[in-house]
Amino acid sequence: MQGQHLYEYAIIRVVPRVEREEFINVGVILCDWKSGFIGSKVQLNEDKLLALDPNADLEMIKINLASFEKICSGKSKGGPIAEMDLASRFRWLTAVRSSVIQTSRPHTGFSIDHAATLERLFEELVM
Repeated sequence: MQGQHLYEYAIIRVVPRVEREEFINVGVILCDWKSGFIGSKVQLNEDKLLALDPNADLEMIKINLASFEKICSGKSKGGPIAEMDLASRFRWLTAVRSSVIQTSRPHTGFSIDHAATLERLFEELVM
């Protein structure tokens, strides 16, 4: 990829008790439809989550978080959403929700290497 390309990203959050509005950052999704890149990286810190809600359904949250990677892959294992174009997938994944798994509003940036940028954002915002 030559030169810098505009991308959008959002932070993936788990909000175990929506009524309390407390959350932990668990991942990042990054998309640049002009260059054809969409990717996500997720890691659930179970200890942090259980500190917010000792009764959180860890298995269900893990299953739902795994859907980000499946949808980003664009393969049939991601269901009908994964078959949409990149921009539509990103918009679907980052749509405002009042559920246990939410994303921040999208932010923008410029990058030469989107995979490296995804890794950097993940380290800065999640780890």
